[in-house]
Amino acid sequence: MKKSFFVSAVTALTIVVGLVAVAQAQKDKQVIYVSSAQATYKASPRGGVSMAALWGEMDKGPHATFTKFDPGYDAGMHTHTSDVWIVVIKGAYLYKDEAGERRVGSGDFLRVPGGHKHWSGGDKTEGALFYEEASGKFDSTPAK
Repeated sequence: MKKSFFVSAVTALTIVVGLVAVAQAQKDKQVIYVSSAQATYKASPRGGVSMAALWGEMDKGPHATFTKFDPGYDAGMHTHTSDVWIVVIKGAYLYKDEAGERRVGSGDFLRVPGGHKHWSGGDKTEGALFYEEASGKFDSTPAK
């Protein structure tokens, strides 16, 4: 008797939690429009980078930003815990890993898997403006 009551209680709690999660997700579904030219960018404490949040919270989980690299910005060799997807809007995102170097220009797409060691930076003349989306919170861990 106690076991069936416990199973019923756990099942009911799971259903309630699921319904609350669905309601929250539906509440957050909305059309989002942001112009990269009109967005509000916040400078990174590291310097050379500024970001405008589009959706999500980059310090907590999945998110998207417009990101600017100043001309000549050098992020050094690093990794990210989560996958990162990039589409360049203006300038060029410079990318390097063990397979070689890439100049990711306007209209180009790049996916960097979480944990993949790479170097990135901005074009020396134009810098880079790009849309960035990540599957989890943003981090950048220096690599050796």
